Amino acid sequence: MHIAILNGCTRIDTQSALRSGRTRLSFGYGCRSARSAGSRILVAGGVRLEALNRTAGAPPERSATTGRRTPFSSIRKGWRLYALIALPLVYLIVFKYVPMYGAQIAFKNYIVTKGIVGSEWVGFKHFIRFFHSYEFWRLMGNTIVLSLYSLVAGFPFPIILALCLNYVGSGLFKKSVQMITYAPHFISVVVMVGIILEMLDPRGGIVNAVLALFGANPINFMGEPGYFKSIYVWSGIWQNVGFGCIIYLAALSSIDPSLHEAAVVDGASKLQRMRHIDIPGIMPIAVIMLIMNTGHMLDVGFEKVLLMQNPLNLRTSEVIDTYVYKVGLASQAMNYSYSSAIGLFKSVVNLVLLVLVNKIAQKTKQASLW
Repeated sequence: MHIAILNGCTRIDTQSALRSGRTRLSFGYGCRSARSAGSRILVAGGVRLEALNRTAGAPPERSATTGRRTPFSSIRKGWRLYALIALPLVYLIVFKYVPMYGAQIAFKNYIVTKGIVGSEWVGFKHFIRFFHSYEFWRLMGNTIVLSLYSLVAGFPFPIILALCLNYVGSGLFKKSVQMITYAPHFISVVVMVGIILEMLDPRGGIVNAVLALFGANPINFMGEPGYFKSIYVWSGIWQNVGFGCIIYLAALSSIDPSLHEAAVVDGASKLQRMRHIDIPGIMPIAVIMLIMNTGHMLDVGFEKVLLMQNPLNLRTSEVIDTYVYKVGLASQAMNYSYSSAIGLFKSVVNLVLLVLVNKIAQKTKQASLW
């Protein structure tokens, strides 16, 4: 079909569309026109404006029976997006879903020579053994206290840092603070623990050197069980606070500037703008991050804890992850089934906490994961 829109006249040529199989839209001033090759061409002051819908630019392939796009045509149209998501998808399948097949050894008396299929089923024997062991409550207590300590102490600091950086006027100072706070995140755990041990060394550490200036006696921080949790938590905050505030800075940048302009006109201070504009604006992101952190309540991680452990602070530093590592891999009589049962129990508790906190967020009309 040919549609021509002119200054004062509109012409539609349907016969040419039947012969050529294409649509032409022309705009012009004046009503001078000519017919060529079975279609209408409009000329206005020597300028020809046309829009063709040729075969190369035709809509995606559609099903002959339903008139809708076929799945293959949709994939072919967005193949770049599918190629982009392919690598993360393969990672999830290989490292997250495939290992679930081996989780069944938690319910078996796994023997390497017999394999997973040939090993004998024992049901919940290993779970009951862990629940009745004398180390159960100590491990659960250390893990929960360390997780709650990290969550309560570490959760507000990225928000506070993001709010402060959002009101910094000097670009140079803001970038310098960001670089200084982001840098520790990229230091490996081994190097970080080495720095901690050197700083807290009772003979040559900088912390004890400062204490000596005030007449205090040297303190063996890593040998005192009571200091372990604080050292672990606050060193983690120092390492991750800068990187954690990035998502809150992004959320703050999406807040409508007109709200701040109206608040300034009304005489609101910066603290009042933070309280009534910024914090409500980032609250959905904060709730989502809180839910995700709660889902890792028992997942403390064993690398940093294991590197900071020693026989003197083992009473408060032994958590579920380090215990599973020692039972399953580090002991002379490696018990894969028992350690798998403990790890599966930890994962189930994390899942229950995640669903529970997400449900609470839904009941309170806050943002949620689903």
